[in-house]
Amino acid sequence: MDLSGFVVQLLNGLAGASSLFLVAAGLSLIFGVTRIVNFAHGSFYMLGIYVAYALAERFGAWGFWPALLLAALAVGALGALVEVLLLRRIYRAPELFQLLATFALVLVIKDAALWLWGPEDLLGPRAPGFSGSVEILGRRFPSYDLLLIAVGPIVLGLLWLLLTRTRFGTLVRAATQDREMVSALGVNQAWLFTGVFTLGALLAGLGGALQLPREPANLGLDLVTIGNAFVVVVVGGMGSIPGAYVAALLIAEINAMCVGLGTVDIFGIPFAFSKLTLVAEFLVMAVVLVVRPWGLMGKPQAPSRHAGPVEAPLQPANGLLKIAGAVLLAALVLLPLVTSGSPYLTVLAIDLLTAALFAASLHFIMGPAGMHSFGHAAYFGLGAYGAAMLVRSLSLPMEVALLAAPLAAAAGALLFGWFCVRLSGVYLAMLTLAFAQIVWSVVFQWDEVTGGSNGLTGVWPAEWLADKRMYYGLTLALVVIAVLLLRRMLFAPFGYAMRAARDSVLRSDAIGIDVKRVQWVAFVIAGLFAGLAGALFAFSKGSISPDSLGVARSVDGLVMVLLGGLQTLSGPLVGAVTFTWLQDTVARNTDYWRALLGGIVLLLVLVFPMGLAGFVKQRLQRAEET
Repeated sequence: MDLSGFVVQLLNGLAGASSLFLVAAGLSLIFGVTRIVNFAHGSFYMLGIYVAYALAERFGAWGFWPALLLAALAVGALGALVEVLLLRRIYRAPELFQLLATFALVLVIKDAALWLWGPEDLLGPRAPGFSGSVEILGRRFPSYDLLLIAVGPIVLGLLWLLLTRTRFGTLVRAATQDREMVSALGVNQAWLFTGVFTLGALLAGLGGALQLPREPANLGLDLVTIGNAFVVVVVGGMGSIPGAYVAALLIAEINAMCVGLGTVDIFGIPFAFSKLTLVAEFLVMAVVLVVRPWGLMGKPQAPSRHAGPVEAPLQPANGLLKIAGAVLLAALVLLPLVTSGSPYLTVLAIDLLTAALFAASLHFIMGPAGMHSFGHAAYFGLGAYGAAMLVRSLSLPMEVALLAAPLAAAAGALLFGWFCVRLSGVYLAMLTLAFAQIVWSVVFQWDEVTGGSNGLTGVWPAEWLADKRMYYGLTLALVVIAVLLLRRMLFAPFGYAMRAARDSVLRSDAIGIDVKRVQWVAFVIAGLFAGLAGALFAFSKGSISPDSLGVARSVDGLVMVLLGGLQTLSGPLVGAVTFTWLQDTVARNTDYWRALLGGIVLLLVLVFPMGLAGFVKQRLQRAEET
């Protein structure tokens, strides 16, 4: 790459950084003040492009620029409605339940966009006055991209003035540092939260609208954008607007340089830098979080003055629950006999069981250990790919592969967990996401070993398990054993040490508990059982693809755990069965299954803020007290 190419790639990076900064700045403001991890923020960006496209088509060439501004205002107004009508009702719910609500919004907004604009990509018109290009060192560069380069610093300056020269900005900065003190001073937090959420949504919508001449509006922008925005916010530092701008510049330039370099020979070995664009930002985030856990320009969050909701100690199952469990197990054993005329129900039952084990393994570190993971699918996928490659590449018997594959997942958890347990809160969650995306990128691009985007096929069970009913029996046996082992560990000394470390690190250290080692071991155990779920899944489907390691599966696991309830051991099982069954049933009955599923999840969040199993447990406890 010559000098002119290098300069053009730098400019491309600057242009891409502007929209990325707008989205990240809004997300940083929302999280800093409300502490909500807003999964729907990428959906606001997507809506910004779609609304700008619709308005630009309606107004014609003369109305292009007003269309961009009106699109941003419309998305901001939608953000205000979401905050007032939904989020304001669940601010007292656990923070992760708020995340579940915003994930449900992602599903609803995606299908709303599908209904309004259809599934095709929509490319907007060129920007009037900026439709041409300019010559830079002998190369042509779009003039509209030069405008975008200027937008980032302008918006950064306006935000700086807003946050440092107005009363609203003073309250936002104060709430970012200490929400409880702001409330104690008599500030109306409800309207402060509404204003911040509206501003954040407006910035995301503006970031999307400005991309109208550069990229087509499509339904996949929401998850792609939210992933990139999370990375920028975490790398820059939660709540730091200048940090978000610096991180956006850093990540956009690295991606632009990777594209510009292409394939380079290093010591005679060709290395494709362009492939790093899929994972470069996550590599940056992993390095930053390991070296500086609160980001480049962030500050450690002030500890809350409130201890949070008091959880009742976990109790072993009483006689009634044991009888109910025995009845349920008997029903599951007899299920193939009852459904012999409907093979699909047996297949669905296998999916429910593997989902239950995956959710139980995630709950093991989220509930009792207090470590929130956004990348648990990495270990599910490592187990699945481990089983597939042992059978295909080494020609091992299926039984051996099924037992050995979880060890591959445990090895991954052993490596990644060593770094992850040194962090806490959202920083730990984002580091798990970074490692998961790194694994996904390797699997997606290593065609010779993993099959790349096509995955691996021909991964079938042994002959004696060819009948789905026999495989269902094996799956049921392994899942029951695994769930009972996880439950037994929670009532062993290790489980008590793990919960003590969750509740008070200082007191645990004082009584001699090695907190980081306990959390690391818990991380490995969770990875091991997630790998078993992945191996069972691979043999049930006969194939495996990179989707098994993707963000979507990690999010599904989070939804399962939260839907059932974090405070109960049966919660992840109830949530996994409910979510998987709903997803299957709704998807088979309507083209807009995401919106219907999202609406159901929203309803469940509002009605059962402690999860389904948590609600039942709460009712039973109240009945006993009365």
